[in-house]
Amino acid sequence: MRIVVLIKQVPDPLLPVSELTVSPDGGKILGPENVPPVVNGYDEQAMEAALRIKEFRDGECEIIALSAGDNFVLDVLQRSLVEADDLVLIEDESLDTSDPHHLARVLGAAIQHLGDVELVLGGRQASDWDHGQVPLALAEHLDWPCLTLARAVRVDDTRVEVERVLSDGYQMMKCGLPAVVTVTSELGELRYPTMQMRLQARRRRPVQVSLEDLQVGTDIDPEWRTLGVSMLEKTRDCRFIGPDDGTEAGRQLAAVLLEEGAIVSIQPGGGV
Repeated sequence: MRIVVLIKQVPDPLLPVSELTVSPDGGKILGPENVPPVVNGYDEQAMEAALRIKEFRDGECEIIALSAGDNFVLDVLQRSLVEADDLVLIEDESLDTSDPHHLARVLGAAIQHLGDVELVLGGRQASDWDHGQVPLALAEHLDWPCLTLARAVRVDDTRVEVERVLSDGYQMMKCGLPAVVTVTSELGELRYPTMQMRLQARRRRPVQVSLEDLQVGTDIDPEWRTLGVSMLEKTRDCRFIGPDDGTEAGRQLAAVLLEEGAIVSIQPGGGV
């Protein structure tokens, strides 16, 4: 069985908001240059699901990590080679986009280019845009069924079965292969590779595939446009009550609070 795991390079979601900036074109949020990106956390859950399937099938399974984007940091993405049999990268400036339909077309072409893929696993969403659209659009392009929000994934030779997360429990779903499945963090803890496995992975090289190889053009009119991104701005208005005399300071404080609507005037006798 050949399984493709979709992975995405994203800014570290643990960065404080104060460290993030908006790109010059206003189209996306950027992390600081001195902090490397990371692999999307939900995609790591998808990789763990693939590894569990491989274990269940006694190793009779090939896992291929697949990523489409731009400005890849190889030291980050190569970590997928610790667990996957191969890493396939499609790098092009046109893929630095929030358009899930264009990304799905490219990923679909890559999956068809690989051939004999029976299962595609991806995270439920990416931590940069939080759209959760690419796996769904990919299933549509491939004309495959899509099962979402899986906390457990089991496969046999002809079908896939998942436990789908609900707000008050879970739902059992199954469909025939090939299929696309999105995985959520309820899958459980990830395994951690040894240092030896990490060093071995650094010596392996990913497979680079171009859009020309996939016969996909870059001049496609986007179906999804980001008009602009801005950081939430917080402002504070602080006033100091100056008099040292407590009675006068209290009067001035009451006047400020009345002006701002924080309190209402109480008349003698209880009237407002």
